[in-house]
Amino acid sequence: MAKRTSAKPPVVVLGGSSNALAIARSMSGNGVDVYLSILDKNCASYTRLAKRIYAFRDKKRVQEFWGDLLLGGKHPELQGGVLFPCSDDGVEFVAKNSAELRKKYLLDEADPRVHLTMLDKRKTMEKARTLGIPVPQFAVIDSSADIPAIDFDTLKFPLIVKPQHSHLFQKAFDGAKLFFANNRDELNFHLNASLEKNLKVIVSEMIPGPDTQLGSYYTYLDKNDQTLFHYTKAVVRRFPKNNGQGCYHITRWNPEVAELGLRFFRGVGLKGLGNVEFKKDVRDGQWKLIECNPRFTAAHELLVKCGMSIDWMIYNHLIGAPVHPIDKFKENMTLWYPRRDWLAYKELEALGELTFGEWLKSVAKPQVLPHFRLTDPMPTLGPFWISLKNRLARSVGASQTEDNASRLAKST
Repeated sequence: MAKRTSAKPPVVVLGGSSNALAIARSMSGNGVDVYLSILDKNCASYTRLAKRIYAFRDKKRVQEFWGDLLLGGKHPELQGGVLFPCSDDGVEFVAKNSAELRKKYLLDEADPRVHLTMLDKRKTMEKARTLGIPVPQFAVIDSSADIPAIDFDTLKFPLIVKPQHSHLFQKAFDGAKLFFANNRDELNFHLNASLEKNLKVIVSEMIPGPDTQLGSYYTYLDKNDQTLFHYTKAVVRRFPKNNGQGCYHITRWNPEVAELGLRFFRGVGLKGLGNVEFKKDVRDGQWKLIECNPRFTAAHELLVKCGMSIDWMIYNHLIGAPVHPIDKFKENMTLWYPRRDWLAYKELEALGELTFGEWLKSVAKPQVLPHFRLTDPMPTLGPFWISLKNRLARSVGASQTEDNASRLAKST
């Protein structure tokens, strides 16, 4: 048992990686013990700023792991702590077990039914549409019988096959978040592969336009429907273009995105933390809802660095301590993933959309780095060392295979 060093209630983080790391650093800097329960050997598992790490290896059984960890009575050091879900599995676990968890831990004011709805992309899109929030055109695929009913007059290629439940999809397809289809053969292949794994999906149009048209809104709604803060950011680049993870984010206030986001959250009845992403459709100028997350996101370090320490604010709100509203944040700060952004540059350069000089000018400024910190370097060095060892092992294996093939060829 890891003995507490602070009289303050601890924070218990469920899942996540970059967001879990950012919370460990932020909350420990405020004198709070942080316990992480995350996938073994992800970046956050190397931080020295967590009081203890309860790592798991089997992503498919993580909710059983958390049930034993939090409800099994074996870890009294965690009890009384504030639970911060940082993954969809964490959100689902807390929502499904909220009644029992509230007896031992501090949770936000969330209605579990709303959080479960927000984890379902189909229900999210349908609810947004009823609220008058613009969404992409989409078709629901619950079984093979739904495939012939797809209206290709409305849905034009390229199309996206999205899971209705992202965390189940990623477990089934080794981390893949979605599939792209450029024609009917590709679409049928991805749909059948999903249905074979008993996964329900939606087929969505791809909103045209560059990644710079993406905007996100964050807030927290308390039990009285009052907001603790408002925050928006934008994307500069993703890799791969138009479908990958963000590799360059920027803090930028966008009142249109904030208004739509708040209207959506109040319309669905959200309580607690919410993040929603939109993309501006160049065809009609409308911001259209892409996805939502009732949790901390991978870009959390950027929020902390720009003056939006929402984890600390939410923590104080939940323990009943004074909360100091955050009215403003520093704009034009950027969160940079160097390796991934280099790959994004190479892709855009090949397409004739970005020169080396333009890329260099865009990043030649002080940057917020998601993982690296001189006083806590292992979240960067640990994964790098593992990646290097794996590459060397693959290289040696390939070399041995070539040598064996060469010897075989000579012998015959």
